[in-house]
Amino acid sequence: MFGDQHVESSGGAQVSMRLQRRFLERAGHTVTIVAPRLHARRVDDPAYLDLPSVPITPDREYAMTVPGRRTDRRLDLAMTGRPPVDVVHVQADFWGAVIGHRFARRHGLPVVHTMHNRVDVGIEATAPFPKLVLRMLNLWAGRMLGPVRRRRIAPSSEDRTEMLRPRDDSPTRIAPRGRDGWAYLRMLAEGADAVTAPSAHFARRLEQHGVFPRVDVVWNGIDDEILDAALDRAQVETQHPSRPRLVWVGRMSPEKRLLPFLRAVIESKVAADIEIIGGGGQRRAARRIVEAVTAPTGVEFAGRLPYAETLRRIGAADAVVQTSIGFETQGMTVFEAASLGTPAVVCDPDIAAELGSGYWAVADASTTALARALGAAAADIVDGTSPRPDAAVAEAFRQSSRTAAMLAVYDRAISLSRGRRTAGGS
Repeated sequence: MFGDQHVESSGGAQVSMRLQRRFLERAGHTVTIVAPRLHARRVDDPAYLDLPSVPITPDREYAMTVPGRRTDRRLDLAMTGRPPVDVVHVQADFWGAVIGHRFARRHGLPVVHTMHNRVDVGIEATAPFPKLVLRMLNLWAGRMLGPVRRRRIAPSSEDRTEMLRPRDDSPTRIAPRGRDGWAYLRMLAEGADAVTAPSAHFARRLEQHGVFPRVDVVWNGIDDEILDAALDRAQVETQHPSRPRLVWVGRMSPEKRLLPFLRAVIESKVAADIEIIGGGGQRRAARRIVEAVTAPTGVEFAGRLPYAETLRRIGAADAVVQTSIGFETQGMTVFEAASLGTPAVVCDPDIAAELGSGYWAVADASTTALARALGAAAADIVDGTSPRPDAAVAEAFRQSSRTAAMLAVYDRAISLSRGRRTAGGS
């Protein structure tokens, strides 16, 4: 597996990769995770292949490895003492993706690429001059990954592409190069034998923009044992305080919309206790918003917590609040909450549609709409009329079932790769 960040750093993709590794090893497979070396703390694990890196955040939690021939040589040398590779699983969007695809191409290996992020939305929320950044990102990736690889892709009404006839006379298209986030994801997918996404709505968007013709939906899951333990605790912790308890979980960055959430809390004047779990660059700004006013709402900043403890608090809450819009490719927290029987206040309509039940919908992206939804949720909680999540989500979300689904994707990618090698040799 290849990641942009070390799997022991904070982040949903990193949590998912650690979980995937554990369940794949339980099924008898060998997993090597290639990522930039972590600078914030020392981690010793034989499954981790740490590449030389430079820190890119003040807390040294995140780092970058520069792709290129030097990194290629270091990686190939480090892999010589490990078992042969059957499949490369890229779970990265930037340097990790480029390094992983270059490795697979050098060694003729099949690639499964999991698209975890909306690159365009993330860059627009965090970078100045996002169009220029995306243009430079496309140019950089094109240089690092080499010429376009011809493969079958889904047609898009926005694409102007040249039609070709491959050896089997079936029509295919040249993957269009461009300057936006979708063009960048198309470029990464050119080297993949299979592409997966953690939600149906993101898979649909990837297909609509011509990233890949058929994107497999494989949810990020929850550790079966942790889920069972959290469910047991949630059944025991039945006594609720007189005030509703809401929890917000995530990285404190602009695309997560923590600051608009806190402003909505103040506007709503809701009498509730709210716990903020996570860390990030907007922590001070968030505290300033809370400290600047006197409100009936109690807000506590819990900081980063271990995963099992975060699940425990989600299970003990009356509701979780999901605030990002258009950025999440799954919206992990609301599915974790639904698995534990906790309803959610949901801002993103795509996530609400996939969740299906057990939520309060926020009408639009305004602070006022979120304030109204918070007030409605608090009133329903006090009245005992909260919406109930679908109990089937818990079973579908277990990591054991997600690993089985991903193994089927691996098998198909390996078969496709073998078929190409056989056809090439005939």
